[in-house]
Amino acid sequence: MTRLPQKTEIEAILQNIKTPTGEDIVSAGMVSSFVIREGKIGFALEIPKAANLDATQAESLRMQAETNIKNTFGTEVLVALTGHISPIRIGAREPKNVPPPPTPKPLAGVKRIIAVASGKGGVGKSTVAANLAVAFAQQGLRVGLVDADIYGPSLAKMLGLKEKPEIVDNQMIPPMRHGVKLMSMGLLLDENTPTVWRGPMVSKALTQLFRGAAWGELDILVIDMPPGTGDIHLSIAQNFEVNGVVIVSTPQEVALLDVKKAIGMFEKLHIPILGMIENMSYFETSGTRHYPFGKEGAQNLSKKLGLPFLGQLPIDAAISQGGDSGEPFALKNGIMQQIAAKIV
Repeated sequence: MTRLPQKTEIEAILQNIKTPTGEDIVSAGMVSSFVIREGKIGFALEIPKAANLDATQAESLRMQAETNIKNTFGTEVLVALTGHISPIRIGAREPKNVPPPPTPKPLAGVKRIIAVASGKGGVGKSTVAANLAVAFAQQGLRVGLVDADIYGPSLAKMLGLKEKPEIVDNQMIPPMRHGVKLMSMGLLLDENTPTVWRGPMVSKALTQLFRGAAWGELDILVIDMPPGTGDIHLSIAQNFEVNGVVIVSTPQEVALLDVKKAIGMFEKLHIPILGMIENMSYFETSGTRHYPFGKEGAQNLSKKLGLPFLGQLPIDAAISQGGDSGEPFALKNGIMQQIAAKIV
């Protein structure tokens, strides 16, 4: 069995990796969050804002760190890249032979694309996306919905759809329910089949969901984004003309921390924030409201950031039951119609 090195031994190897200014990444304070166990090494490479590195330079440092540690100790290594990464700059320091990012292209027949994101899992983002799409449809709009959560698709169940898309002229025909056309990996794979794919496979799957579908004429295409701020978000922003994003959060401080990161990411990608929705805000008993996760945290954050606040959704068994049964609560409850009207 390969001996796992100590933190100091790892840092000694990493000190050989230099930033563009000549300082090594350890002395620059970029290496943190070590995890050394079960035959694996993991740590974070955090890029400080002052380093002013673009994505290509940051990824080069990450790959050097991963390769050097693996070659030295023969262990499995995972280096997570975090922090402040600038867009690729134009000028003398621009890396050579690096292709420019793709130019976003419109989807034929689709007037507007709206993303629903959270920055954190478990806040009800998919529930909001499904019900928002249904609410748009109830207002007479032609609506499509893409489940971009490739690893955890759930919208097919929430809309009560099981049939696979038909193929006509090499394009998939999105099945429709409740006035919403849906494309999701949940319609293409068995529900018990895990999606264990690397980045390139995910990108191909996204392209198929968007451009491999015959959407027809749509007023709005809603995207249910995955949690976090990763490759899928960047891929969608670079390849599709996203007109705005709706941010979903619970009132909890821990959720709001991730929301701030998500907002910062979309601002860097030049995608407008249409507003925030606070989910699981409260529940009522005998006419009294209770706030188990804190009161109006997302609402207060939206005011602080100067963003529109779109509304609160309560903790209500009818919401989760609607998702489980394929009958979204927006069919019976007017809250989502009010929020949809603000967005429109």
